[in-house]
Amino acid sequence: MVYAAGDDPLCYPGTTVLRNKLNIEDQAKLEEFELPLFLTRAAEEVPTGNLDYEHYKVVHHHLFQDIYEWAGEVRTIRIGKGGNWFCYPEYIDQEMRRIFEGMAEADYFRGLAIEDFAGEVAHVLAEINAVHPFREGNGRTQLTFLAMLMESAGFLFNADVLERERVLNAMIESFAGDEAPLARLITDIASHRGDSTPSSRPATRK
Repeated sequence: MVYAAGDDPLCYPGTTVLRNKLNIEDQAKLEEFELPLFLTRAAEEVPTGNLDYEHYKVVHHHLFQDIYEWAGEVRTIRIGKGGNWFCYPEYIDQEMRRIFEGMAEADYFRGLAIEDFAGEVAHVLAEINAVHPFREGNGRTQLTFLAMLMESAGFLFNADVLERERVLNAMIESFAGDEAPLARLITDIASHRGDSTPSSRPATRK
């Protein structure tokens, strides 16, 4: 699904293709080359930090540093998707600080049973998704942060559960106000026991 945006200085003139370090001006080709670069970084150790807003931006930079000069930087234009507009850029910092300060006050939901943890984190992810702080890579950063939160709280993160359509639908539902599908997804991620080794490297593209 293509993002709607105003005049975007991050795009090549006359296109909706984001300027990138690969200097690729075709969207399909950019996606083809972007994915392996992202997966390489996603397979590495995520930079350590305090699970705060600054740490969240560092994670985005880590994942997309090989593709975009602005990796880790908050967007400066208004964007929307599927007929819905995300948080206006002038309010992004205050909203993200509010969300992360709330998590810190709740000790990042450590000590909760999985169902309670999933409900709390689903709400957090729904709020971060509504803010959509970055021009690209928001979904993948959210999933990476989810893995970090689950590890911090002592839960398993099994990426085998991350079916692309289920993840996207859960996020869309949460944007519309129904966080239950997202909470169920988080519970399933922690509860799943497959034959493969549990992974903390989500790779669902968004």
